[in-house]
Amino acid sequence: MKHYLITIGLFILICGTTRAACKDNVVLVHGNTASPASWNNTLNELYARGYANNQIFVPNWGSKSCATCNNHNGSEETPVRNAIVDAINRSCTGKIDIIAHSMGVTLAVQQIDKLAAASYVDTFVGIAGALLGLRSCGIYPYNVWNSTCGSSGLSISSPFLDGIYGVPLGDKVYSMKSVIDQVVCSTGTCYVYGIHSSRIWSEDATYTYTLGHFGLQTDTAIDQVNLIQ
Repeated sequence: MKHYLITIGLFILICGTTRAACKDNVVLVHGNTASPASWNNTLNELYARGYANNQIFVPNWGSKSCATCNNHNGSEETPVRNAIVDAINRSCTGKIDIIAHSMGVTLAVQQIDKLAAASYVDTFVGIAGALLGLRSCGIYPYNVWNSTCGSSGLSISSPFLDGIYGVPLGDKVYSMKSVIDQVVCSTGTCYVYGIHSSRIWSEDATYTYTLGHFGLQTDTAIDQVNLIQ
């Protein structure tokens, strides 16, 4: 049962001039303790491809000073939820694209599920997420040592992760991952139950890079935008 029920009004613009420039709105969801500025390379690439500011939504969520305080319950949710709703309501195509990094991946998945918004998502790109959890967080409920790793966090088999696993995310779904990711692979392995934790169920494709956790976000901007076009 969805926790949030919304009515999404789509404002479809039919003016000839507007139609020519019409693109899916894009939501960029940053990771734990990051900020919208972490998307600067992606923003520059979007601008180079003809996107305008009013077509891009970059929610600013979570504490910037306490990584272990952030989870997927409460105030962290609100900016991401609002950005997705606003992007859909202002879309000239009736669809949006979502690109998310790290903990932003699981936050975006959660909000798509809670809003029942998958039918409005054309493309979902998850970068360096931990959809199956972080080995550094332990296996729930054992060795769970902070909020980020708790029941609403990224411990393996946490109630939160089990609750979102397998939910529909959009028409096309892609993951970007690395085997040298300092966060997802911090314990020496990136795999949970034999699957790289950054992979997404029912994805259309997955891409592996020789980049670190943050390089996966900053150094793949061209590929990110290619996937949503």
